[in-house]
Amino acid sequence: MFSSLFETAKNSQLVTPIFARCEAAQGESRAVQPTNFIVPNRTISAAAAAEGDSCEYGSMKYYALCGFGGILSCGITHTAVVPLDLVKCRIQTNPAKYKGIFNGFSVTIKEDGMRGLGKGWAPTAIGYSLQGLGKFGFYEVFKKIYSGMLGEELSYTWRTSLYLAASASAEFFADIALCPMEACKVRIQTQPGCSPLLRKVAPAIYRDEGIMGFYKGISPLWMRQIPYTMMKFACFERTVEAIYKHIVPKPRDECTKSEQLIVTFAAGYIAGVFCAIVSHPADTVVSKLNQEKGSTAIEAAKKLGMKGLWKGLTPRIIMIGTLTALQWFIYDAVKVWLRLPRARPPQMPESLKQKLEAHQK
Repeated sequence: MFSSLFETAKNSQLVTPIFARCEAAQGESRAVQPTNFIVPNRTISAAAAAEGDSCEYGSMKYYALCGFGGILSCGITHTAVVPLDLVKCRIQTNPAKYKGIFNGFSVTIKEDGMRGLGKGWAPTAIGYSLQGLGKFGFYEVFKKIYSGMLGEELSYTWRTSLYLAASASAEFFADIALCPMEACKVRIQTQPGCSPLLRKVAPAIYRDEGIMGFYKGISPLWMRQIPYTMMKFACFERTVEAIYKHIVPKPRDECTKSEQLIVTFAAGYIAGVFCAIVSHPADTVVSKLNQEKGSTAIEAAKKLGMKGLWKGLTPRIIMIGTLTALQWFIYDAVKVWLRLPRARPPQMPESLKQKLEAHQK
């Protein structure tokens, strides 16, 4: 993956001028500047990707670079909001002490100092980078697989279901990579007296609970993350489609890169708000489960009660809304930087248009 990245960045038009070197029959060579015309009847069979793209859509290089975009997208954003995540987790697991978002920050700073707000940054950075690799990389893979299975017409008609299925499949595997680091993060942030160092917490969990100590929260994690990701991708895709159709006064191809990224950020924030609401009860269970040794998801949910499951929703809406918007912005910006092919908003296939016209007649 990294060799593909370095090759793409090295050849990016942002950093490297393009020129061609042609050799004459006598062996002498000279640099030739690129021209703006195409020789008639000339076929260039070596170029599989569209002009200006660094790779072909659906190639292994494309998926690898999408995964790299996911690493940056999720790793950077989740690490940046560790202080807010820490307070949110403490509100969920100890609401008697941490009575709200502002009180939570105040109590944390008073007891642990400003450095205490950074507890859990290492497992967050590692875990969510791995999750981003799987989430965005596999989403592109599954979207193409399922689209190929359905065909052009059904892929358009059932595109929302396609987004939901592809994102759920991707998140299932991404969470397997995330779960051990999530267990370490929550233990560091919520268990009194716990070491703030990942290199001490991870061996302690393995010593006390074995390998399953890292994965006892996998079921509620799936319950939290899969609905979250399904909403994140499906809502984003349909919101982008709606913005270009009803709000932006020109087609996407005529928009500048900056305008396209603004649309991406707006659609990402809207998707993030819905994501936070859908996944919050399971998020509370995950926090409670990893705080207490030996408990199960059902036991944790019973202790919390219906009202307790929704504790910390306000800071999570703020966090997830901002987080999701920034993730889509970074991911789209990486695609622009690496010159990856970017799919246009869905258009009804001509064959389907003809069928509808024939049916109306």
